[in-house]
Amino acid sequence: MNSIYLAGFGLGLFFLGYRFYSKYLSEKIYDLQSFSGLTPAHEFKDNIDFIPTKKPILFGHHFTSIAGAAPIIGPCIAAYWGWLPALLWIVIGTVFMGAVHDFGALVISVREKGRSIADITGKVISHRAKIMFLFFILMLTWLVLAVFAMAIAGLFNAVPTSVLPINIEIIIALIIGTLIYKKNVNATIPSVLALAILYLFVWIGTKTPITLSTLGVQPENTQTVWIIFLFIYSGIAGLLPVWLLLQPRDYINSHQLMVGLGLIFVGLFIAQPVVDAPMVRSDIGTDGPPIFPLLFVTIACGAISGFHGLVSSGTTSKQVNNIQDTRLIGYGSMIGEGALALASTIAAVAGIALVTTCNLPSVGVVADLNWHVYYDNWANASANKATAFVLGGGALLQQIGFEAELAKTLMAVLVISFAATTLDTATRIQRFIIGELGDAIHKPILKNRVVGTFGAILPAFALTMWSVPDPFTGQIKETAWIIWPIFGASNQMLAALTLMVIALYFLKLKKPIISLVIPFTLITGTTIIALLINAQTFYQNNSLLFGVDILLLGLVFWMLYEGWSVFKKMGKNHE
Repeated sequence: MNSIYLAGFGLGLFFLGYRFYSKYLSEKIYDLQSFSGLTPAHEFKDNIDFIPTKKPILFGHHFTSIAGAAPIIGPCIAAYWGWLPALLWIVIGTVFMGAVHDFGALVISVREKGRSIADITGKVISHRAKIMFLFFILMLTWLVLAVFAMAIAGLFNAVPTSVLPINIEIIIALIIGTLIYKKNVNATIPSVLALAILYLFVWIGTKTPITLSTLGVQPENTQTVWIIFLFIYSGIAGLLPVWLLLQPRDYINSHQLMVGLGLIFVGLFIAQPVVDAPMVRSDIGTDGPPIFPLLFVTIACGAISGFHGLVSSGTTSKQVNNIQDTRLIGYGSMIGEGALALASTIAAVAGIALVTTCNLPSVGVVADLNWHVYYDNWANASANKATAFVLGGGALLQQIGFEAELAKTLMAVLVISFAATTLDTATRIQRFIIGELGDAIHKPILKNRVVGTFGAILPAFALTMWSVPDPFTGQIKETAWIIWPIFGASNQMLAALTLMVIALYFLKLKKPIISLVIPFTLITGTTIIALLINAQTFYQNNSLLFGVDILLLGLVFWMLYEGWSVFKKMGKNHE
C-alpha cells in the first residue's frame, strides 16, 4: 500500500474533527458563550505564572508542551504490531477522546480561576478524592520527568550533532522573550528570525558534533552527566517567569514542528514509499506483549494523555486571554499532536525502508534497513524507541534534497526540543501540584517555589539512576525505560479520571455528557486490564514495579468509587 493513503486518511479525519466536532463541543457541552467573567490570566495577573497571552503564542506553548517525545516514541514502538492498529488508535483516539479531554480540562480550569484538575476534583467530588488525585498526579509526573530526561540524554549521545542547536535555542528563546515582553516587539518577526538562526546552527551542528567524551567524561558516564545537566536545567527553567523562556521557546518550537511536519509530508508525497509493515502482525513471538490492551497504553500521547490535562489546567489556563481561544488551543493542539503521531507511524512503517546504512541501538550497523529488520523482535522495537522517527523521517527529508546527516540532525532536534519543553513544563506543573498538596495537608512549606521544585526533580532523578531487570527480556535496563508500560497505563488512567471529573462538572450544569462518558468508559476498561496484566508480569519478575502497579490500581479504584458515589447522589437529586 502507498503510504500517501495513510497520511490522507489521518489528516482528512483530523480536519473534519476540528471543523465539526470541536464546534459541537464548544457550543453544546462546554458552552463557551455563557462565560462572561475574567479569565484567570486577567484576574490574577502576576507576570510570572498568570499572564494574558495572545492566542498564537499560547497555542505554541501548549502545543509543544503536550507534544513531547511520547507521541514519537509510542507510535515507533507500537508499529511492532503492524500499521493498522496504530493508525486507527491515533486517529480515532485523537478526534473523539484526546482532543475532547484536553479541551474540557482547559475550559473547566479557566472557569474555575486557573485551578488544577486535582483542585477541581475537590470541588466536584470530595476533599479526600482531591488528595488521592494529587498523589496520583505526583507519581505520574515523576515518571514523566524520568522518562523524558532519559530520552533526551539518549538522543544527545546518539546524535551529538543536535547538542549545539538545542543549547543555542535556549539562548535565542531568552532573547525573544525579553524583546516581546520588555521591548513590546511584535512576536512574529523575532520568532521567524529565531527559527532561521536555529536552523543555521542545526547546519553548524552537523559540522561540529559535541560529545561529553571529547570533554573528558568517561563514555560509561556520559548518560549520567547529561541527566544531571537536564535536571539542573529543568529546575531553573521551572522557576523562571513563564514569559522569559517557556513561552518564547515553545512558540519557536511550534514553528519548528509545523516546518518539520510539512517537510516530512512533502517528502512523503515525493517519494510515496510503500508501506513496509504488515497490516496486523501475525507472529507476535514469545517475547512480544499482546496487542490488546497494551497498544492503548503504548500509544498514550498521540491518542489521549492525562498529562495533557495537567498542562491544560496547570500552566495554559493561567495564560488564556479569552475563553473562546480554548477551542484552538485545547482541541487544535491535540489535533497537531495527532498529526505528529501519524508522521511517526508513517516513518516507522514506510520511511525506514528508504534508509540504507545506519546504526541501530539494539543491532549495530545495518546496511539496508526495513521494517522486518527494525521490528524483528520486541526487544529491538522497545530498545530502538524513537530511532525509527529520526531515521525514517530523515530519509523522507532526503527525498527533498537534504544531506543525510543534516536530515537526521533536524529530526533529532525536533524530538529533543519537544521533549525538553515537556521536561520543564512538567517541573513547573509538579511545583504547582506540590503546593496544592501543601494546602490540602496543611504544610505551607510545600508552597515555597524552591522547595516545590526540588520536590519535583529529586525523586525523578532517583528514578533515572536505578537499573532493574526488564520483566520481558531479563536485561538490566534503566528504570525510566522499564516503567514505560506503567507510565503509559497511569497516563491513560489519569486521562480517564480527568474525563470523569469533567463529565461530573458539566452534568451539574445539566449539559449532555455522552461524548465524555464513552471515552471515559473505554479508557478506564482498557487501562485497568493493562495494569492487571502488568501486575501479573511484574509479580513474577520485579517486586518494585509490582508494588508501584498495585498502588496505582488502588488509587484508581478508590477514585472511581468516589466518582460513582457523587454520580449516584446527583442522580437522586435530579429525580
